[in-house]
Amino acid sequence: MAHAQRDEPEDYVVGTGVDHSVGDLVDIAFGYLGLDPSEYLRQDPAFMRPAEVDLLIADPSKAREELGWEPSVDFEQLVKVMVDADLSLLGEGSPVSTA
Repeated sequence: MAHAQRDEPEDYVVGTGVDHSVGDLVDIAFGYLGLDPSEYLRQDPAFMRPAEVDLLIADPSKAREELGWEPSVDFEQLVKVMVDADLSLLGEGSPVSTA
């Protein structure tokens, strides 16, 4: 990769450049397991906080332009990989083949 050949360190943002909500993550993770989130989760307004910023989206343009970096998985794939990793730690195995 190009970053290994740089003389000076640089900071890069890696991400898809697509916004997602916590609700998106919950829907994908629970859906992957065949579960209905409403049966397991509830929101308590007492613990809700106002957004510190209106919208956070990664801008990977510098990594793309200088390193030729592109994301290799999308958000849904990433969530499923995370669920599989947690299940593996629990000894439950993967609910769906990701091959």
